Amino acid sequence: MDSASPAGTATASSIGRRIRHILGIDRAVGFTVIARSWSILSGAVTILLIARLLNPAEQGYYYTFASLVSLQIIFELGFSYVILQLAAHESAQLKINQNGDVSGTEAAHSRLASILQKSVLWYSVAALLMAALLIVAGFHFFSSHPVAGGVRWKLPWTCVVIADIFTFQMDPIFSFLEGCGFVPQVARLRLTQIVTGTTLGWVAFAMHHGLFAPAAVISGQAIAGFVFLHSKRQLLIPLLRRRAGAHIVGWRTEIWPFQWRIAVSCMSLYLIFPLFSPVLFAYRGAAEAGRMGMSLNIGNALLAVASAWINTKASPFGNMIARGDYDALDRVFFRALAQSCGLLLAGEGVILVAVLFIERYLPHLASRMLPAPLFAVLLLTIFLSHIGASEAAYLRAHKREPFLVLATVVGVLTGVSTLVNGKLWGAEGVVIGYLICGGFIYLTGGSYIFVRFRQAWHRSESSDAQRLV
Repeated sequence: MDSASPAGTATASSIGRRIRHILGIDRAVGFTVIARSWSILSGAVTILLIARLLNPAEQGYYYTFASLVSLQIIFELGFSYVILQLAAHESAQLKINQNGDVSGTEAAHSRLASILQKSVLWYSVAALLMAALLIVAGFHFFSSHPVAGGVRWKLPWTCVVIADIFTFQMDPIFSFLEGCGFVPQVARLRLTQIVTGTTLGWVAFAMHHGLFAPAAVISGQAIAGFVFLHSKRQLLIPLLRRRAGAHIVGWRTEIWPFQWRIAVSCMSLYLIFPLFSPVLFAYRGAAEAGRMGMSLNIGNALLAVASAWINTKASPFGNMIARGDYDALDRVFFRALAQSCGLLLAGEGVILVAVLFIERYLPHLASRMLPAPLFAVLLLTIFLSHIGASEAAYLRAHKREPFLVLATVVGVLTGVSTLVNGKLWGAEGVVIGYLICGGFIYLTGGSYIFVRFRQAWHRSESSDAQRLV
């Protein structure tokens, strides 16, 4: 019996490894999936708390807070993704151990330090500008659209903005560390952040201060982030102090040409979601804005889980491209895309079954979400946009942005559709417009761009490499 036990354990371990290989679950994906799964489960608890402790008007404020905070993308200008890819390409020539020791070429080491220094400076200035704009914009928006009975929103909104300043300044450093190869560690941090944040948010609800919950969530994320960055001080502090000299990364020549394209693309697409709830809030009232916000949160929580298979590969993609290993790049990407799409479809099926169940047996809760047919359209759009976003991530790992025109067109069309259809037909018009613009148009155009540029770039870069040999 004793001899059989180790064999059985070894067999179980082998089966476990095979399952993880089939599903593509490494440490980074594992931590991210756990974090997103926690987000979904905790989100369900939060939804119940909102339905129980907030009235429909307060629910509208709750989700509109989140939408307005998302306007920070205007100040980030896509720099986090640029930082990640710049760091990934430079770190491909370096060896960075867990203790923070860096070895490799002097040029790559100094350029890596320059990237970190520029990112910290950019985000420090941007955080101050962001805080000023969000405070003023939030006070103007909510004061211009008062609700019956009145809602005390001023102090909760101010706390949200103050807390967001701290997380905003930490995010680029997390992206930098991912680019340096600390992808699993950052993924574990994200898990810690989301658990800490949601726990503090529930405390706010338990104390009957539900509108302070968003600020509590963000504050919890900031606390966890600070602890993590303190643990990486042996790597970060020497890089911040290092003089790049002749190897400084040129802002105008290397960063800005890539960044402004990413910035326009990100703002065009990422401002789509934050626009939904405020438009419905203005034209249809807080209750309908709350239904849209809750439904989007559910769909996007599942999307975040599925996207883990692609997003955690951004740094490895950059490393493979820097080494010219395009066969490995394609193999890893297409496998991750298939795995993420399969998971997303399965999850959306489960969500639809759950929505139908809620509509039948829990009508009070169902009234806080979009009806099942409209929810299905929203989930279909999310699936189509995930494929397009994955293709964009693949191409952007080359430190180029061919999705600029498409993203801008889709963003403008979706924005106009949301403003017009939201006023005329409410949530139904917003969702149908999003399906046409953010789903069909984005996927069709994105797939064309993906096929065209992927073949052209790899053929060109392979030819350049052969000429050098």
